[in-house]
Amino acid sequence: MADKELTKEQRILRVLRKVLANIVKDATPAPGTPQLLSEGTRTDIRDLFGLIAEREAELAEEAGLNRNEKPYFTDEPQQTNVVKIHRPGPKKIN
Repeated sequence: MADKELTKEQRILRVLRKVLANIVKDATPAPGTPQLLSEGTRTDIRDLFGLIAEREAELAEEAGLNRNEKPYFTDEPQQTNVVKIHRPGPKKIN
């Protein structure tokens, strides 16, 4: 779905999720160094990601979108094949 097709709330949630993820990446210490964020703050961040995901799912359901779709390459083999069924026309009576 293109950004211009999203509602204002969907755009806000998308940006909020991206900004929060960038903050977490920037605040994550190198292995072996002490954590910068307290355990409570990390729990709050996990909860916030969960709330964002829940609301995005609700909005997608209201819009009738399928949340199980995954991106794929156009040259990737498809899992399903479409079979066209041709029905013969009516019988001609002589």
